[in-house]
Amino acid sequence: MFIYVLILLSSTEGSRATEVITPKSERVFALEGDNVTLSCNYSGSVRGVHWYRKYGGSPQQFLILEYSGVTTEAIPPVPRITINHRKGERHVDLEISSAEVSDSALYYCALEPTVTGNLITQYKNSFHMHKP
Repeated sequence: MFIYVLILLSSTEGSRATEVITPKSERVFALEGDNVTLSCNYSGSVRGVHWYRKYGGSPQQFLILEYSGVTTEAIPPVPRITINHRKGERHVDLEISSAEVSDSALYYCALEPTVTGNLITQYKNSFHMHKP
């Protein structure tokens, strides 16, 4: 199956955030069983990076968080999902190993700035897989 990823950029309404997220690419294709990396670069200084996913008609599901060097997974943990946050490069990856059809969803990367307040910037990407 092919996996199709569409990355869109959005930000929280009303925020004056200086943090900006830009996707590495707008579309990603992969085959079932492939390792898939969803990436974003950001500007500004952040403490944490959150990843969520959303299936059509369902609420967002928390996947994983890296906050000040500590990784926190969902309870129960989502299998085959890892985060790679390279703060020095202002880059974060969500890595999905051995992609499955059930991984097809809308994925969100959200940044938590180092300043206090409700400033969160998100980017989202749609992830679809098709059998070969």
